[in-house]
Amino acid sequence: MKKEEQFYLYLILSHVAIGIGIFVVPFAAKLYGYSMFLVGAYFVIKTQNRNNEALMAAAYIAGAEVLLRMTGGNISYEFSKYGVMFFILMGMYFSGFSKGATPYWLFLLLLVPGVVISSFVLNFDTNIRKTIAFNISGPVCLAVTSLYTYRRKISLEQMNSLLLCIGLPILSCAVYLTLYTPNVRDVITGTQSNFETSGGFGPNQVATFLGLGMFIFFSRIILESRSKFMLILNLIIALNISFRGMVTFSRGGMITGFLMIVLLLSFLYLKSNFRGKVKLHYIMVVIALAMMVTWTYTSVQTGGLIKNRYANQDAKGREKPNQFSGRGDIAATEIDMFLDNPVFGVGVAKGAEVREVVTGNFAVSHDEVTRMLAEHGSFGIVGLLILIITPLVLYLENKFNMFLLCFVAFWFLTINHAAMRTAIPAFVYSLSLLNVQLGGIRK
Repeated sequence: MKKEEQFYLYLILSHVAIGIGIFVVPFAAKLYGYSMFLVGAYFVIKTQNRNNEALMAAAYIAGAEVLLRMTGGNISYEFSKYGVMFFILMGMYFSGFSKGATPYWLFLLLLVPGVVISSFVLNFDTNIRKTIAFNISGPVCLAVTSLYTYRRKISLEQMNSLLLCIGLPILSCAVYLTLYTPNVRDVITGTQSNFETSGGFGPNQVATFLGLGMFIFFSRIILESRSKFMLILNLIIALNISFRGMVTFSRGGMITGFLMIVLLLSFLYLKSNFRGKVKLHYIMVVIALAMMVTWTYTSVQTGGLIKNRYANQDAKGREKPNQFSGRGDIAATEIDMFLDNPVFGVGVAKGAEVREVVTGNFAVSHDEVTRMLAEHGSFGIVGLLILIITPLVLYLENKFNMFLLCFVAFWFLTINHAAMRTAIPAFVYSLSLLNVQLGGIRK
């Protein structure tokens, strides 16, 4: 076994051990949360961010967020968002921020009116500072990280390492979930999102991370499996994460991860020569067969209910009237708020309070797009256009960035079903702005 393979196996086994350790000794989650922050800061300072170590540390914290939340290992609930921004600011200190990142300075400015308005209109008994910070931290995290990554040159090897930094704590999460619910047959009784198979935490957030983890390890099958050992190891990991993601019965994250795989394969196929296309044919067949086996196994383990879930049916096979679990109603109220307040919106975090007055139910938004419209008005529209158009312009400049469209798709699809409650959509979006150099970077 080569040294490279030994090191990779060590990383994998160590993160399997982390998942086991946190399950056996719950307090280990706290040690894990604090240590990733301290160790990351140590390496960034030691290396002075010569090889984007700050971005690597931020990637690891972003990937660990859902594991830390479900096990109580985070320093605070929003630890990952602030942790990501902390390391990115460290990276800026040592390496500066990207020149020409004007769109993201403008995006930050567009958030200000909504914050100012909310400080005047939020209910008297609302903790204004905490509520605003909770709702605005996601967009701010995206903007700050994008200021660092915008057109920053990075090698393909470094990009794969970045994705691995995200994927390793997701592997630990999958191991933890396996131990938390070893026999899924005992807890699958219907087709609703399942908290038991999600570690007792929100299935929507858990499936978002597992779907991304599925993509990361399938991408390693394609790009980083130079031997049969590496291919088999990555395939085993990818299929296990896929299974744990599907049994959460939360569809959004898994569908998003699958679409990312399709986008990556399509890109590589279109850009490959004849020999490359032949190799990709074999990889596609392997992945397709593996996914079919995983789906069949999941169907057996869930008594066929997983098929009903993805067909939008209940346990008896009857079609559900609303496939969005009430999220469509929330989005509709936010569109109404925008129409009533088209210029400045109702203010950050005010949407939930307005919704409670109108409908009698206090519910936070799952859709960042309609939330931006409702709470930021026309400024929110301009902000969203900046976020959508900028990476697409960069794609026209560098059409060999194989991950760009995958990352933008992940961000956009994720914020439509899970808003920006976690740091991962913001961080992954920022990775789409990197200038990936296929031939490495000249020093």
